[in-house]
Amino acid sequence: MKRSLFEADHEDFRASVREFVTRTITPVEEKLVEQRYIDREIWLEAGRNGFLGLEVPEEYGGSGAEDYRFNAVLAEELARSSAAVASCFGIHVDIVAPYLVKLTTEEQKKRWLPGFCSGEILTAIAMTEPSGGSDLAALKTTAVKDGDDFIINGSKTFITNGNSADLVIVATRTTPEKKAKGITLFAVENGTEGFSRGRKLDKVGQPESDTAELFFENVRVPSSNMIGEFDGGFIHMMQLLPQERISCSVANLGHVRPILEETLQYAKDRKAFGQQIGSLQWNKFLLAELVTKFDVAQAYIDNCIAAHGIGELTAIDAAKAKWWSSQVQNEILDHCVQLHGGYGFMNEYRAARAWKDARVTKIWAGSNEIMKELIGRDLGL
Repeated sequence: MKRSLFEADHEDFRASVREFVTRTITPVEEKLVEQRYIDREIWLEAGRNGFLGLEVPEEYGGSGAEDYRFNAVLAEELARSSAAVASCFGIHVDIVAPYLVKLTTEEQKKRWLPGFCSGEILTAIAMTEPSGGSDLAALKTTAVKDGDDFIINGSKTFITNGNSADLVIVATRTTPEKKAKGITLFAVENGTEGFSRGRKLDKVGQPESDTAELFFENVRVPSSNMIGEFDGGFIHMMQLLPQERISCSVANLGHVRPILEETLQYAKDRKAFGQQIGSLQWNKFLLAELVTKFDVAQAYIDNCIAAHGIGELTAIDAAKAKWWSSQVQNEILDHCVQLHGGYGFMNEYRAARAWKDARVTKIWAGSNEIMKELIGRDLGL
Protein backbone atom coordinates (compact mmCIF):
# COMPACT_ATOMS: atom_id res chain seq x y z
CA MET A 1 0.00 0.00 0.00
CA LYS A 2 1.37 3.41 -0.98
CA ARG A 3 2.12 5.64 1.99
CA SER A 4 0.29 8.97 1.92
CA LEU A 5 2.23 10.65 4.73
CA PHE A 6 4.98 12.32 2.74
CA GLU A 7 4.97 15.03 0.09
CA ALA A 8 7.44 15.87 -2.68
CA ASP A 9 9.69 17.94 -0.40
CA HIS A 10 10.03 15.01 1.98
CA GLU A 11 10.96 12.62 -0.82
CA ASP A 12 13.55 15.08 -2.14
CA PHE A 13 14.96 15.24 1.38
CA ARG A 14 14.95 11.41 1.52
CA ALA A 15 17.05 11.29 -1.64
CA SER A 16 19.50 13.72 -0.07
CA VAL A 17 19.80 11.66 3.12
CA ARG A 18 20.18 8.42 1.17
CA GLU A 19 22.98 9.97 -0.89
CA PHE A 20 24.68 11.11 2.33
CA VAL A 21 24.48 7.59 3.77
CA THR A 22 25.81 6.02 0.57
CA ARG A 23 28.67 8.49 0.30
CA THR A 24 29.62 8.98 3.95
CA ILE A 25 28.54 6.00 6.06
CA THR A 26 28.36 2.91 3.84
CA PRO A 27 32.07 2.95 2.85
CA VAL A 28 33.19 2.95 6.50
CA GLU A 29 30.59 0.62 8.06
CA GLU A 30 33.13 -1.98 9.15
CA LYS A 31 35.43 0.68 10.57
CA LEU A 32 32.59 2.10 12.69
CA VAL A 33 31.85 -1.38 14.03
CA GLU A 34 35.48 -1.97 14.99
CA GLN A 35 36.08 1.40 16.65
CA ARG A 36 32.63 1.52 18.31
CA TYR A 37 31.84 5.15 17.58
CA ILE A 38 30.89 7.41 14.68
CA ASP A 39 33.68 9.64 13.44
CA ARG A 40 33.24 13.34 14.14
CA GLU A 41 33.76 14.10 10.44
CA ILE A 42 30.53 12.20 9.70
CA TRP A 43 28.71 14.41 12.20
CA LEU A 44 30.24 17.54 10.68
CA GLU A 45 29.21 16.43 7.20
CA ALA A 46 25.68 15.83 8.46
CA GLY A 47 25.77 19.35 9.87
CA ARG A 48 26.92 20.78 6.55
CA ASN A 49 23.97 19.04 4.91
CA GLY A 50 21.53 20.59 7.38
CA PHE A 51 20.47 17.28 8.94
CA LEU A 52 21.22 18.08 12.60
CA GLY A 53 19.14 21.20 13.15
CA LEU A 54 15.77 20.20 11.71
CA GLU A 55 13.94 21.51 14.78
CA VAL A 56 16.25 24.45 15.43
CA PRO A 57 15.19 27.95 14.29
CA GLU A 58 17.24 29.46 11.49
CA GLU A 59 18.62 32.28 13.64
CA TYR A 60 20.57 29.68 15.65
CA GLY A 61 21.92 27.79 12.64
CA GLY A 62 19.11 25.30 12.10
CA SER A 63 16.76 24.75 9.20
CA GLY A 64 13.61 25.54 11.18
CA ALA A 65 11.68 22.87 9.31
CA GLU A 66 8.90 22.72 11.93
CA ASP A 67 7.66 19.53 10.29
CA TYR A 68 8.38 16.27 12.12
CA ARG A 69 8.01 14.34 8.88
CA PHE A 70 11.54 15.46 7.95
CA ASN A 71 12.80 13.94 11.21
CA ALA A 72 10.98 10.74 10.32
CA VAL A 73 12.58 10.60 6.88
CA LEU A 74 16.04 11.08 8.40
CA ALA A 75 15.42 8.33 10.96
CA GLU A 76 14.12 5.89 8.34
CA GLU A 77 17.06 6.39 6.00
CA LEU A 78 19.69 6.19 8.73
CA ALA A 79 18.03 3.04 10.08
CA ARG A 80 18.32 1.44 6.63
CA SER A 81 22.06 1.72 7.15
CA SER A 82 22.07 0.44 10.73
CA ALA A 83 20.07 0.67 13.92
CA ALA A 84 23.11 2.07 15.74
CA VAL A 85 23.62 4.98 13.36
CA ALA A 86 19.93 5.86 13.60
CA SER A 87 20.14 5.67 17.39
CA CYS A 88 23.17 7.96 17.72
CA PHE A 89 21.73 10.56 15.37
CA GLY A 90 18.27 10.17 16.89
CA ILE A 91 19.54 11.04 20.37
CA HIS A 92 21.00 14.27 19.03
CA VAL A 93 18.41 15.33 16.44
CA ASP A 94 15.15 14.01 17.90
CA ILE A 95 15.64 13.65 21.64
CA VAL A 96 18.06 16.35 22.83
CA ALA A 97 16.96 19.00 20.31
CA PRO A 98 13.55 19.70 21.93
CA TYR A 99 15.20 20.25 25.33
CA LEU A 100 17.60 22.81 23.86
CA VAL A 101 14.97 24.53 21.72
CA LYS A 102 11.97 24.55 24.06
CA LEU A 103 13.47 24.78 27.54
CA THR A 104 16.54 26.98 27.22
CA THR A 105 17.08 30.69 27.72
CA GLU A 106 18.11 33.02 24.90
CA GLU A 107 21.69 33.02 26.21
CA GLN A 108 21.77 29.21 26.27
CA LYS A 109 20.38 28.99 22.74
CA LYS A 110 23.09 31.28 21.41
CA ARG A 111 25.75 29.37 23.33
CA TRP A 112 24.84 25.84 22.29
CA LEU A 113 22.56 25.65 19.26
CA PRO A 114 24.92 26.81 16.48
CA GLY A 115 27.44 24.11 17.43
CA PHE A 116 24.62 21.61 17.87
CA CYS A 117 23.53 22.22 14.26
CA SER A 118 27.04 22.14 12.79
CA GLY A 119 28.11 18.94 14.54
CA GLU A 120 30.76 20.72 16.57
CA ILE A 121 28.75 20.15 19.76
CA LEU A 122 27.62 16.53 19.97
CA THR A 123 25.00 15.80 22.62
CA ALA A 124 23.66 13.06 24.86
CA ILE A 125 20.99 12.81 27.53
CA ALA A 126 21.71 11.06 30.83
CA MET A 127 18.62 9.72 32.56
CA THR A 128 19.25 6.02 33.24
CA GLU A 129 21.18 5.00 36.34
CA PRO A 130 22.76 1.65 37.30
CA SER A 131 20.11 1.00 39.95
CA GLY A 132 17.11 2.64 38.31
CA GLY A 133 16.45 1.39 34.79
CA SER A 134 13.10 2.66 33.56
CA ASP A 135 12.19 4.16 36.96
CA LEU A 136 13.16 7.78 36.33
CA ALA A 137 11.47 8.99 39.50
CA ALA A 138 13.91 6.92 41.60
CA LEU A 139 17.13 8.45 40.29
CA LYS A 140 19.90 9.02 42.82
CA THR A 141 22.23 11.50 41.12
CA THR A 142 22.06 14.70 43.18
CA ALA A 143 22.61 18.39 42.51
CA VAL A 144 23.11 20.50 45.64
CA LYS A 145 23.06 24.29 45.47
CA ASP A 146 26.32 25.99 46.47
CA GLY A 147 26.19 29.75 46.02
CA ASP A 148 25.44 30.46 42.38
CA ASP A 149 26.43 26.93 41.36
CA PHE A 150 25.24 23.37 41.82
CA ILE A 151 27.41 20.40 42.82
CA ILE A 152 26.47 17.17 41.00
CA ASN A 153 27.32 13.70 42.33
CA GLY A 154 26.23 10.36 40.92
CA SER A 155 26.50 8.12 37.88
CA LYS A 156 24.59 7.22 34.73
CA THR A 157 24.76 4.21 32.45
CA PHE A 158 23.72 3.02 28.97
CA ILE A 159 24.22 6.57 27.65
CA THR A 160 24.22 6.73 23.85
CA ASN A 161 26.89 9.15 22.54
CA GLY A 162 28.22 9.03 26.09
CA ASN A 163 31.93 9.04 25.28
CA SER A 164 31.74 11.45 22.35
CA ALA A 165 29.30 14.04 23.69
CA ASP A 166 30.46 17.60 24.22
CA LEU A 167 27.25 18.48 26.09
CA VAL A 168 25.24 16.10 28.26
CA ILE A 169 21.80 16.87 29.69
CA VAL A 170 21.81 15.25 33.13
CA ALA A 171 18.75 14.47 35.23
CA THR A 172 19.47 15.15 38.91
CA ARG A 173 17.63 15.10 42.20
CA THR A 174 17.55 18.60 43.67
CA THR A 175 14.81 18.29 46.31
CA PRO A 176 14.82 14.68 47.59
CA GLU A 177 11.72 15.01 49.77
CA LYS A 178 9.63 15.98 46.73
CA LYS A 179 10.49 12.69 44.96
CA ALA A 180 9.49 12.92 41.27
CA LYS A 181 8.66 16.60 41.70
CA GLY A 182 12.18 17.34 42.90
CA ILE A 183 14.19 16.61 39.73
CA THR A 184 16.13 19.23 37.76
CA LEU A 185 18.00 19.05 34.45
CA PHE A 186 21.50 20.46 33.94
CA ALA A 187 23.80 20.71 30.95
CA VAL A 188 27.26 19.37 31.78
CA GLU A 189 29.95 20.33 29.30
CA ASN A 190 32.95 18.27 28.26
CA GLY A 191 36.02 19.11 30.31
CA THR A 192 34.14 20.10 33.45
CA GLU A 193 36.20 19.05 36.47
CA GLY A 194 34.90 15.88 38.12
CA PHE A 195 32.97 14.75 35.02
CA SER A 196 34.42 11.50 33.63
CA ARG A 197 33.48 8.72 31.25
CA GLY A 198 33.73 5.02 31.98
CA ARG A 199 34.40 2.20 29.57
CA LYS A 200 32.66 1.90 26.25
CA LEU A 201 30.03 -0.70 27.03
CA ASP A 202 30.37 -4.04 25.23
CA LYS A 203 26.87 -4.61 23.88
CA VAL A 204 25.25 -7.63 22.23
CA GLY A 205 24.45 -5.54 19.15
CA GLN A 206 24.82 -2.04 17.74
CA PRO A 207 28.61 -1.91 18.13
CA GLU A 208 28.83 1.31 16.07
CA SER A 209 26.95 3.12 18.82
CA ASP A 210 29.12 4.87 21.40
CA THR A 211 27.44 3.77 24.64
CA ALA A 212 29.08 4.62 27.95
CA GLU A 213 28.93 5.01 31.70
CA LEU A 214 29.17 8.58 33.03
CA PHE A 215 30.44 9.63 36.46
CA PHE A 216 29.96 12.89 38.34
CA GLU A 217 32.20 13.54 41.33
CA ASN A 218 31.65 16.97 42.85
CA VAL A 219 30.97 18.42 39.42
CA ARG A 220 30.39 22.15 39.74
CA VAL A 221 28.01 23.64 37.17
CA PRO A 222 26.73 27.22 37.12
CA SER A 223 23.04 28.00 37.52
CA SER A 224 23.19 29.24 33.93
CA ASN A 225 23.50 25.60 32.86
CA MET A 226 20.12 24.64 34.31
CA ILE A 227 17.74 23.38 31.62
CA GLY A 228 14.13 24.37 32.18
CA GLU A 229 12.62 25.00 35.59
CA PHE A 230 14.11 24.15 38.97
CA ASP A 231 12.47 20.92 40.20
CA GLY A 232 10.60 20.75 36.87
CA GLY A 233 12.78 18.08 35.29
CA PHE A 234 10.43 15.15 35.64
CA ILE A 235 7.56 17.06 34.05
CA HIS A 236 9.87 18.20 31.24
CA MET A 237 10.97 14.61 30.59
CA MET A 238 7.42 13.31 30.60
CA GLN A 239 6.34 16.02 28.18
CA LEU A 240 9.16 15.24 25.76
CA LEU A 241 9.25 11.44 26.03
CA PRO A 242 6.51 10.97 23.38
CA GLN A 243 8.88 12.34 20.74
CA GLU A 244 11.61 9.97 21.90
CA ARG A 245 9.22 7.05 21.64
CA ILE A 246 7.84 7.92 18.22
CA SER A 247 11.41 8.49 17.05
CA CYS A 248 12.31 4.98 18.21
CA SER A 249 9.21 3.59 16.50
CA VAL A 250 10.06 5.20 13.18
CA ALA A 251 13.61 3.84 13.33
CA ASN A 252 12.38 0.37 14.33
CA LEU A 253 10.36 0.00 11.15
CA GLY A 254 12.95 1.79 9.03
CA HIS A 255 15.48 -0.75 10.27
CA VAL A 256 13.45 -3.88 9.57
CA ARG A 257 12.04 -2.84 6.17
CA PRO A 258 15.18 -3.50 4.06
CA ILE A 259 15.91 -6.76 5.89
CA LEU A 260 12.40 -8.01 5.12
CA GLU A 261 12.87 -6.99 1.48
CA GLU A 262 16.22 -8.79 1.30
CA THR A 263 14.77 -11.90 2.94
CA LEU A 264 11.92 -11.99 0.44
CA GLN A 265 14.46 -11.84 -2.39
CA TYR A 266 16.53 -14.56 -0.71
CA ALA A 267 13.43 -16.77 -0.49
CA LYS A 268 12.98 -16.36 -4.25
CA ASP A 269 16.62 -17.05 -5.10
CA ARG A 270 17.38 -19.89 -2.68
CA LYS A 271 16.45 -23.38 -3.91
CA ALA A 272 15.65 -26.43 -1.80
CA PHE A 273 13.86 -29.65 -2.67
CA GLY A 274 13.84 -28.56 -6.30
CA GLN A 275 12.01 -25.25 -5.80
CA GLN A 276 12.28 -21.75 -4.35
CA ILE A 277 12.18 -21.95 -0.57
CA GLY A 278 9.67 -19.11 -0.65
CA SER A 279 7.24 -21.24 -2.66
CA LEU A 280 7.06 -23.85 0.10
CA GLN A 281 3.67 -23.30 1.67
CA TRP A 282 4.87 -22.68 5.22
CA ASN A 283 7.39 -20.08 4.05
CA LYS A 284 4.92 -18.51 1.63
CA PHE A 285 2.31 -18.13 4.35
CA LEU A 286 4.92 -16.86 6.82
CA LEU A 287 6.15 -14.17 4.43
CA ALA A 288 2.57 -13.16 3.73
CA GLU A 289 2.04 -12.72 7.48
CA LEU A 290 5.28 -10.77 7.96
CA VAL A 291 4.59 -8.34 5.11
CA THR A 292 1.03 -7.78 6.34
CA LYS A 293 2.14 -7.26 9.92
CA PHE A 294 4.76 -4.77 8.78
CA ASP A 295 2.30 -2.82 6.62
CA VAL A 296 -0.27 -2.60 9.41
CA ALA A 297 2.40 -1.42 11.88
CA GLN A 298 3.64 1.15 9.37
CA ALA A 299 0.14 2.53 8.92
CA TYR A 300 -0.20 3.08 12.67
CA ILE A 301 3.23 4.66 13.00
CA ASP A 302 2.47 6.96 10.06
CA ASN A 303 -0.71 8.06 11.85
CA CYS A 304 1.36 8.78 14.96
CA ILE A 305 3.88 10.81 12.95
CA ALA A 306 1.05 12.87 11.48
CA ALA A 307 -0.52 13.36 14.91
CA HIS A 308 2.80 14.41 16.43
CA GLY A 309 3.32 16.92 13.65
CA ILE A 310 0.19 18.81 14.69
CA GLY A 311 0.76 18.39 18.42
CA GLU A 312 -1.87 15.70 18.97
CA LEU A 313 0.23 12.61 19.74
CA THR A 314 -0.58 11.51 23.28
CA ALA A 315 1.87 9.81 25.61
CA ILE A 316 -0.32 6.71 25.50
CA ASP A 317 -0.37 6.52 21.71
CA ALA A 318 3.41 6.98 21.71
CA ALA A 319 3.70 4.11 24.21
CA LYS A 320 1.59 1.91 21.93
CA ALA A 321 3.77 2.84 18.96
CA LYS A 322 6.99 2.13 20.83
CA TRP A 323 6.13 -1.30 22.17
CA TRP A 324 4.29 -2.54 19.11
CA SER A 325 6.89 -1.40 16.56
CA SER A 326 9.70 -3.02 18.54
CA GLN A 327 7.70 -6.20 18.95
CA VAL A 328 6.95 -6.40 15.23
CA GLN A 329 10.55 -5.51 14.38
CA ASN A 330 11.94 -8.32 16.54
CA GLU A 331 9.40 -10.90 15.39
CA ILE A 332 10.09 -10.19 11.73
CA LEU A 333 13.87 -10.24 12.16
CA ASP A 334 13.75 -13.52 14.05
CA HIS A 335 11.86 -15.10 11.16
CA CYS A 336 14.24 -13.49 8.65
CA VAL A 337 17.16 -15.20 10.37
CA GLN A 338 15.30 -18.51 10.30
CA LEU A 339 14.46 -18.18 6.60
CA HIS A 340 18.14 -17.61 5.85
CA GLY A 341 18.96 -20.90 7.54
CA GLY A 342 22.60 -21.30 8.56
CA TYR A 343 23.50 -18.13 6.69
CA GLY A 344 21.18 -16.25 9.00
CA PHE A 345 23.62 -16.93 11.84
CA MET A 346 26.58 -15.45 9.96
CA ASN A 347 27.60 -11.87 10.74
CA GLU A 348 28.36 -11.25 7.06
CA TYR A 349 24.59 -11.32 6.43
CA ARG A 350 22.65 -8.19 7.33
CA ALA A 351 19.80 -10.28 8.73
CA ALA A 352 22.08 -11.63 11.46
CA ARG A 353 23.45 -8.24 12.40
CA ALA A 354 20.03 -6.60 12.33
CA TRP A 355 18.63 -9.37 14.56
CA LYS A 356 21.24 -8.62 17.24
CA ASP A 357 20.90 -4.87 16.85
CA ALA A 358 17.13 -4.91 17.30
CA ARG A 359 16.86 -6.75 20.60
CA VAL A 360 17.43 -3.65 22.70
CA THR A 361 14.48 -1.80 21.18
CA LYS A 362 12.13 -3.70 23.48
CA ILE A 363 14.13 -2.37 26.45
CA TRP A 364 15.22 1.22 25.83
CA ALA A 365 13.06 4.38 25.87
CA GLY A 366 11.08 2.62 28.60
CA SER A 367 10.76 -1.15 28.47
CA ASN A 368 7.78 -2.66 26.67
CA GLU A 369 6.45 -3.79 30.03
CA ILE A 370 6.45 -0.17 31.21
CA MET A 371 4.66 0.85 28.01
CA LYS A 372 1.93 -1.70 28.69
CA GLU A 373 1.65 -0.49 32.27
CA LEU A 374 1.08 3.07 31.02
CA ILE A 375 -1.54 1.89 28.53
CA GLY A 376 -3.24 -0.25 31.18
CA ARG A 377 -3.46 2.68 33.60
CA ASP A 378 -5.01 4.76 30.84
CA LEU A 379 -7.66 2.06 30.52
CA GLY A 380 -8.55 2.62 34.17
CA LEU A 381 -6.94 -0.59 35.37
